[in-house]
Amino acid sequence: MSQIYTIGLLIISNIFMTIAWYGHLKLQQLKVFTDDTPLYLIILCSWLLALPEYSCQVPANRIGFVGNGGPYTLMQLKVIQEVISLSVFTVFVTLFFNGESLHWNHAMAFLCLILAVYFVFMK
Repeated sequence: MSQIYTIGLLIISNIFMTIAWYGHLKLQQLKVFTDDTPLYLIILCSWLLALPEYSCQVPANRIGFVGNGGPYTLMQLKVIQEVISLSVFTVFVTLFFNGESLHWNHAMAFLCLILAVYFVFMK
């Protein structure tokens, strides 16, 4: 069960993280934020999204870490997190930003990530 909780919390965490890091750019396109919007206000909005992100990220790492009875080493947790992060980011960008699309080099980068997961789990 800890595998499912860990992966689920990492996915939720990365959804919040992606919105916190890149959502303001979409809001700028939608004219919610303008060029005159103070940067501190945009940072504050991002921080408000970072709280739920951390509220999922920290428990995911604690539950998933082998030192706490979980199934993953720290290296495995980090690689899993990066793969989830880039997957969530890719979905976010292709759904919400016009003009952004996947190309062959992106597919090759994902292949490298799959290989990274394979190698990090090798005994």
